[in-house]
Amino acid sequence: MLNKDNNCNKSYWPAWPLSINSQYYIRDMIARFKFNMSCNHVSENANKRNLCMLIEYDGSGYHGWQRQPDCITIQETIETGLERMLCHPVTLKASGRTDAGVHALGQVANFKTESKISVGDMCNGINSLIPDDIIIHAICETDYKFHSQFSAKKKTYEYFISILPSVISRVYTWQITSLLDIEAIEKALQHLVATLDFSSFCSRGSLSKNCIRNMSDAKLFKEGHLICLRFTANGFLKYQVRSMVGTLIDVGKKKITPFEFLEIIAAKDRSCAGITAPARGLFLKGVEYAPVSP
Repeated sequence: MLNKDNNCNKSYWPAWPLSINSQYYIRDMIARFKFNMSCNHVSENANKRNLCMLIEYDGSGYHGWQRQPDCITIQETIETGLERMLCHPVTLKASGRTDAGVHALGQVANFKTESKISVGDMCNGINSLIPDDIIIHAICETDYKFHSQFSAKKKTYEYFISILPSVISRVYTWQITSLLDIEAIEKALQHLVATLDFSSFCSRGSLSKNCIRNMSDAKLFKEGHLICLRFTANGFLKYQVRSMVGTLIDVGKKKITPFEFLEIIAAKDRSCAGITAPARGLFLKGVEYAPVSP
């Protein structure tokens, strides 16, 4: 288990829901976003700009990111606000599609526009046109070829668990009152840090033909009654994080051993893994990009 003495960088630590550390992380994230995304050279299309947005949202009241018929989604809500302001159709390209009820601290999405509105005025304008459970932290003009999904190098998700019943934290955590073997969970997490076929944790309805991903980090943090499971990879499958968390909790409850967790990975069979953890505890923490070339 990692303690705060291991690393004094506040942005390294989990963005615990409703904590001051989430504000430290957001501040640093905005600075990194502006540094990596900003591009001052002329685009290939002199009439169009490629604008990139850093987005935080509470997914509780939405049916996920992607537009869907007869459902309220994050994408549709932001696009509607942009279209009101820019007076032309807008299609956002996001780094990934979060599921219904999943939250984001650092979602990234880009769109093309011929508007000459400054990025500062546009950021203020769109925030006045969308609900309070979505905020655009920054907008940058970036390289015309940049694509939020295909240009991404890594993504980080954090899943929060509360081992103490709480009316407030239940909105953003999975509440588990059973005694958990933290050391066993940490041993199981070590098996995930590799380039693996994650079919055992992929939704049966997924359209992904290739389930191989490179997981560069998988850690457990504990502070008081809160547990955070953090995962960083070059990409994630549908329901992958929540399926891994559900199975790791089985390890913590001693229903399976860390070695049996490894066997589940090797089986490449979703039916061998545990339940899909509730969406409310999952946050897209951030997306990593290489700095845009000048």
